[in-house]
Amino acid sequence: MRLPVRPPLKPMLAKAAAAVPEQPDEGDPVWLYEPKWDGFRTIVFRDGDEVVLGSRNTKDLGRYFPEMVEAARAELPERCVVDGELVVPREIDGRVRLDWEALSSRIHPADSRVQLLSGEFPSRFVGFDLLAIDDEDLTATPLRERRERLLGVVGDAPSIHAADGPSIHVTVATMDPATAQRWFSDFEGAGLDGVIAKRLGGRYVSDKREMVKVKHARTADAVVLGYRMHKNIHGIGSMLLGLYDGDELRMIGGTSAFTEARRKELLAELEPLRVGEDVTAAGEVNRWRSSADASFIPLRPERVVEVAYDQMEGARLRHAARFVRWRPDRDPESCTYDQLEVPVRYDFADVLAGGSAEAVR
Repeated sequence: MRLPVRPPLKPMLAKAAAAVPEQPDEGDPVWLYEPKWDGFRTIVFRDGDEVVLGSRNTKDLGRYFPEMVEAARAELPERCVVDGELVVPREIDGRVRLDWEALSSRIHPADSRVQLLSGEFPSRFVGFDLLAIDDEDLTATPLRERRERLLGVVGDAPSIHAADGPSIHVTVATMDPATAQRWFSDFEGAGLDGVIAKRLGGRYVSDKREMVKVKHARTADAVVLGYRMHKNIHGIGSMLLGLYDGDELRMIGGTSAFTEARRKELLAELEPLRVGEDVTAAGEVNRWRSSADASFIPLRPERVVEVAYDQMEGARLRHAARFVRWRPDRDPESCTYDQLEVPVRYDFADVLAGGSAEAVR
């Protein structure tokens, strides 16, 4: 490639914060706020027909997303480098939202499966930074200028619902912290997981945590319905969690981050709850390791635990939960889906447009 910024390139990163940073009381705004898109971080390099979809660990994702390679050739300038997020929006319950499971399924070793999924779960790219255009390296240029140049490269996109609509978009952004806070609360319903804050005067620094991210974090009380043994020590590997949906106890995921000593303590605490000394139950097969043993040891549903989690993916936890404390004061039957926050149901196209608020275009 003859680009001024070439692969492999690690993207600029973000450090976690508890709240959306405020603008200074006086003077010009310091921060630009964007929704935090929940997908695969990707830097698109295009030099004519040559396209590289660089992942966070610099591997080329082009093999798994052939439709996005074609979209880059059709919708981006002849020679450019754009940082953004690969996502898969799908219609779920009458609205188009991001589907992490569908996106994850796109990483498959079989070419035939890759081609099938590219039609079944087509990807979209949401750009949020322009690193190079033609022979110009923009990484040392302030973000406010890179943002303006990015909008000139991609421009306003029509609705994602159009059958022949674009596959490449520009994220919405704002300098108003109140709008950013509303996005943080509202846009989770479209599958997003927080807000990113970037310094308007900042340059692009590869592999450095120069941005700020504010992600969703909340707690829930769940029933411990089983456990898996640790593969190396005589202790639990993970606790499996459930919530009641009517009279049915449904598995929602697990929690597994414990010290070696705590794993042994938990095994001693939970063994008396086994439904039978030799009884095991079949768990869900891991799509990435189908040969792995998915069985677990079922327990009588008598113990309640409070866990911290970020968000739900349908009826399950999006990521593994974190153990907070036991809840002996809670009845297992009271651990239902009703306790969970239900985010506002936004459509993917609504997020691209910034909802009803005025946004920076």
